[in-house]
Amino acid sequence: MRHNTGMSENRILIVDDSPENLELLALLLERNGWEYDMADSGRSAIQRLEERRYDLVITDLMMPEMNGLELLQRLKERWSGTEVVIVTAYGSIPTAIEAIKKGAYSYLMRPFEPDEVALMIRKIFELLKIRSENTMLREELSRARGFERIVGKGPEMQKIFQMIDTVAQTNSTVLVLGESGSGKELVARAIHQKSSRASQPFIKVSCAALPEGLLESELFGHEKGAFTGAVSERKGRFELANKGTLFLDEIGEISQAVQVKLLRAIQEREFERIGSSKTLHTDTRIISATNRNLADEVEKGGFRADLYYRLNVITIEPPPLMKRKDDIPLLVYHFLEKYRTETSKDISGVSDDALSKLTSYRWPGNVRELQNVIERAVVLCQGNRIESIDLPDAVSSMKDGVTVPGVNEEPTRLLPLKVAKSRWEKTYIERALLRFDGNVTKTAQGIGIARKNLQEKIKSYEIGVRKETGDF
Repeated sequence: MRHNTGMSENRILIVDDSPENLELLALLLERNGWEYDMADSGRSAIQRLEERRYDLVITDLMMPEMNGLELLQRLKERWSGTEVVIVTAYGSIPTAIEAIKKGAYSYLMRPFEPDEVALMIRKIFELLKIRSENTMLREELSRARGFERIVGKGPEMQKIFQMIDTVAQTNSTVLVLGESGSGKELVARAIHQKSSRASQPFIKVSCAALPEGLLESELFGHEKGAFTGAVSERKGRFELANKGTLFLDEIGEISQAVQVKLLRAIQEREFERIGSSKTLHTDTRIISATNRNLADEVEKGGFRADLYYRLNVITIEPPPLMKRKDDIPLLVYHFLEKYRTETSKDISGVSDDALSKLTSYRWPGNVRELQNVIERAVVLCQGNRIESIDLPDAVSSMKDGVTVPGVNEEPTRLLPLKVAKSRWEKTYIERALLRFDGNVTKTAQGIGIARKNLQEKIKSYEIGVRKETGDF
């Protein structure tokens, strides 16, 4: 039985074989606006835990079939982040203390005072809130500090690199535009990591993933009692990102009401938590991203013009993968290395035919789609290199043959044969070098020419032999 008493942030499961005891605890939880479920046995509790996440389990100690201690042990093995409170009678205190040693938060003795139970639950929820905020900050800082250089050697990507380096030295608001999967978040993280704020938090908010009410609370925080279920104060992302960077992903999805408050926070550098009249100040750099045309949205009235101009101080637009095909082999081998390491599979490379098909494909899902395809190929691969059969049908159905810049990409423009051959040879050597991790000697042996001849071609074509790595 499930009871939703409002906008509760935490969920409680109460477990007891006595209907009277369940009703007593349920009444207490309802009075405090907490969301809860009930289970009449340990086995029933396990079933509920498998179906839904719970922050707290309050369980009776003495139950048939599976007692409270057994339930505690099963729970901690599979849901270690869930706190447990044991309910017991006076004579079972030694067992309750044993439960604490095995991971229970505390115990309650019957008959208990309702205020005592409510206070303990509030303390548990406060502990969970602090734990959650600290985990989020550690993850965000780790990601920011672990920034890897973005892969790209063509003129389009060189412009993006230069823009990132220039913009990172300022505090200007940045709007990153681009198709889904084109690397907008990587650009935002790169700007943060190259800035003077690199040692401070990089906090991301997925605006499209939250309804209006929750998004406002997520951005600005709320006070205890601001709404039903707000059992304690909560810091918003603007506070958590203070001195650092706040990345607003899919900014085009926010409602008009939230747009008004967001505009003030960006423009005035101040805001209030929900339910509070106290004005808080923030020193947060704003980077936003969208795959929508915000200028069109402004014309239609769906997005505020004043907010658009505040967000659009500097625009960076990473190109879709279709416009940077020369980077595909680099990305293929980068993701191959990533997933063969994760899966512990001995896969040394990609066949010429498979690489040709990967390069020829249009990649509507951009880099994210390519990454997923390589992960799938590594999982399915039965040999020591990825073959066309390991690729999805949409990719493997591409025509055979090596994509030659200026020939396959521009079928209406015929190049002189000598130029086309040179381009093909350069592309072939670059891919061969990638396969052998930039080792000239092994590459020469692999393609059947003398090392000296290969060195001359590398010099002639101005090919870099250092292994390229990155995530974009």
